[in-house]
Amino acid sequence: MPMRLLFSSIFAALTMAVISGPAAAQIGLPGGLPQRPALPGGLPSRLPVDPDALTRAGREGLERGFQAPARLSGLIRQSGGALEADPDGWPAVRGEVVAVDLSAEGRRRALAAGFTVVREERLAALDMTTAVLAPPRGLSLRRAVERLRDLDPEGSYAFNHVHAPAGALAEAGGAAGAVSAPQGGRGRMGLIDTGVDEQHPAVAGAHVVQRGFAGPARAAPHGTAVASLMVGRAGAFEGAAPGGALYAADVYGGSPTGGSSTGLAQALAWMAENDVPVVNVSLVGPRNAVVEAAVRRASGRGMLIVAAVGNDGPSAPPLYPAAYADVVGVTAVNGRGRVLPESGRGPQVDFAAPGADMAAAGPGQGYVNVRGSSFAAPLVAGLLAQRLQQPDPNGAEAALTGVTRTATDAGARGPDPVYGRGVVAADLRVEPRAVGARGQLRE
Repeated sequence: MPMRLLFSSIFAALTMAVISGPAAAQIGLPGGLPQRPALPGGLPSRLPVDPDALTRAGREGLERGFQAPARLSGLIRQSGGALEADPDGWPAVRGEVVAVDLSAEGRRRALAAGFTVVREERLAALDMTTAVLAPPRGLSLRRAVERLRDLDPEGSYAFNHVHAPAGALAEAGGAAGAVSAPQGGRGRMGLIDTGVDEQHPAVAGAHVVQRGFAGPARAAPHGTAVASLMVGRAGAFEGAAPGGALYAADVYGGSPTGGSSTGLAQALAWMAENDVPVVNVSLVGPRNAVVEAAVRRASGRGMLIVAAVGNDGPSAPPLYPAAYADVVGVTAVNGRGRVLPESGRGPQVDFAAPGADMAAAGPGQGYVNVRGSSFAAPLVAGLLAQRLQQPDPNGAEAALTGVTRTATDAGARGPDPVYGRGVVAADLRVEPRAVGARGQLRE
């Protein structure tokens, strides 16, 4: 059976297993699926196929076939022409193809075919180079990617996809400046998101350094709320690692092309340069070779990457980076410990954590009710950061094992595609009324 058809069949089986909600939780994953290697600590695997073992045609099949959620088409409409849709509707930077570790021969063939190198960057901390190529005049982006793959079958080429917070992107607020670099210690971690309002009372006591990867860092509600759940502390409000040190990478910066794959790779390299052991990414997008390579290399250094599985419903395709094999995927539960009906499900779910009926930092000086896997993931990241002080493969395994031991089994007995290894961080949910939360932020 062709690999593309095999993967489609496998995903269809997974969808049938989880689409019916609580009832599906009783049957777990299909027993006959081939499995990828497990994450450290024995966590369930992600995609049932190892992409490193695939032919080029098979890799292309895995990259295609999942239509983008309809809500993401709004990003394209609002970009003023800066974005376009890939063949499956996912937003991508217009006229840009990204090559990972472009070889001399691949470069020669691309230039001879009329491509131009727009920019190139060496991400030394990840031992990785990205080159952004512009196609010849009149060649569509889809055909440009296909042409490069034909010219250089051994190369790695991808759309410069744009990722979004695990729901609609909130409007950016005022500028956020950088401060002195955080020192090591308990709760040292990273955040790849929008900018953070460092003046918010919940965050002001933490040690934060920000850097923009799509222009200057700009504070926005999503990043501020997520940061507060990681390192926040003020009165009755407390995050998972209160007062901890936080490296905050703003990959949006108010730019219409913010959240790009190249920006995420740059942000991960910055985290690696600064020996950040745990990084939270409450963003979603399609599978992308650039981000996947950066994730794999950061993970190989012993960094733990935690990501939200998304809020596009139980029948949605796997969303990334949560579905990469080296990422800890987190879903959200409500105040009663039940998974949110809009949460993503499947083998990418490793843990469940509070993500509704709880407060986080809001615009101005106050707090908001939050809902979505965006707000569950930072709680898990904070728990892991309490156990991992420096990037280290053995330490990462121990940290995952430690958090797994605190999990409360839910849904089907043992690991399942709805709750993963179970619910963690239930005691970290702050009741909205305890801090006078008003309004709601859904992501």
